[in-house]
Amino acid sequence: MAPRHLERHVVHRIGWLRAAVLGANDGIVSTASLVVGVAAAAQGRSEILLAGVAGLVAGAFSMAAGEYVSVSSQADTENADLAREKAELASQPAFEREELAGLYVARGVELELARKVADQLMAKDALGAHARDELGISEITQARPIQAAFTSALTFSAGAALPLAAAMLAPRALIVPAVSIASILFLALLGAIGARTGGASMGKAVARVTFWGALAMAATAGVGALFGVAA
Repeated sequence: MAPRHLERHVVHRIGWLRAAVLGANDGIVSTASLVVGVAAAAQGRSEILLAGVAGLVAGAFSMAAGEYVSVSSQADTENADLAREKAELASQPAFEREELAGLYVARGVELELARKVADQLMAKDALGAHARDELGISEITQARPIQAAFTSALTFSAGAALPLAAAMLAPRALIVPAVSIASILFLALLGAIGARTGGASMGKAVARVTFWGALAMAATAGVGALFGVAA
């Protein structure tokens, strides 16, 4: 008996993973940058924490709304294309069959075999075959607005809570370095987890998120210090 071949693919995670990584990354970076900027302006602990909490709440709702609107637009486009394809299948079945066969020919399948494949797939699920092979719409990549919005809001809140916790625990004089260092570590961990979950290179993911996070915090710290001195 031949050994069983087990394949482990992770592409099915792409929808929620993108929203989760984006939400958590934005939560850490934006909240840490806000906290660092306000702290650098020599504000008190209560003002720093108030700014951080306000950023968490506003950011979570903003992420949810933004993801829902953008992914809903994608879903609307997909539904419009599917409706158009369904109408074409009803009015021009022969043309659609040749169109589908042509796609398989372009991929290296012989014409007669491509026509047979097209016939068999269309007999089972014509719209599904054209959605997948002509439009590039599948169960894996299909837009899910509610899932994207909920995932983004939840992960943004979780990410934002981390620098806030660091700001609460650190002495007032050490809030800027404590939040900055903790946030860089959180971002590195997020990059590693996201890469591990998606089956990608951890080194590149960690370097990418930590670089941009450090840059954002440095910029806001500079702005906060500038305005703090000016005040």
